[in-house]
Amino acid sequence: MNDIEIRQNFHKKKLRWQHSQKDTVVIDELGLNHGKCRADIAVINGHLVGYEIKSNNDSLRRLEEQVKAYNAVFDKIFIVVGDRYITSIKNYIPEWWGVIASVRGIRGAVNFDIIREARTNKKINPISIAKLLWRNEAEEILQQKKLPPKILRQPRAILYEYLVNTLSVCELRKFVREYFKKRKNWRCPEQPSRYDGLFQPAATS
Repeated sequence: MNDIEIRQNFHKKKLRWQHSQKDTVVIDELGLNHGKCRADIAVINGHLVGYEIKSNNDSLRRLEEQVKAYNAVFDKIFIVVGDRYITSIKNYIPEWWGVIASVRGIRGAVNFDIIREARTNKKINPISIAKLLWRNEAEEILQQKKLPPKILRQPRAILYEYLVNTLSVCELRKFVREYFKKRKNWRCPEQPSRYDGLFQPAATS
C-alpha cells in the first residue's frame, strides 16, 4: 500500500474522533521551519501531535532530518509504517516516538496496530514553535504585549526572537494552538475535508 492509501485510511479509522471535535484541527502536510520540512499529519487540540508516514514504497533517507524537525515542535510524535519497516524503524527514531504499523487484513482492508505508544517530547525548541505562526499573527501577539511599533516592523525572524524572549514556552504554545484553530484559509492545498466518509485532500482555492 502507498502513502495515499495509508493516509486516507488513517484519517478515516484512527482520526475520525479528532475530525469530529470542534476544538481540534487536523492538518495534512503542515510546514515546519518555514516549509523546509512537512509533517504528514498534525493534530492540534490541547497539544500538538505529529504523524509521519513511511509506506513500503518510501525511503528512510530523509528521516534523520525529519526527526529533528518533528522533535522541535510536537508534544507527541508517531510514525506510521508499512510492514517493510515494522522491525527496523526503531533504529531510526527516538525511543519516545510512538510506532503504528499499517497492515493489510485478509479481506484487503487497511488496519492499524499500535506497536509502541508515544511519550511526551522533552526537546521542544521555542523558536521552532514561534515559526509556526504567520507574520501577522506574531505581530498581533506582540501588540498585545505592548511592544512599540518600530519592533513590529522588524523582519519576521526578529519578531520570533521577541516572542521567545517575551513569552514563556507554555504561553507561546498556547498562542500557536489558538491561531491554528482561528485560521480560515490554510495555504496548504491538502487540508483534509470530508467526502463520502473518507477524508480527502481539499481542492486548492
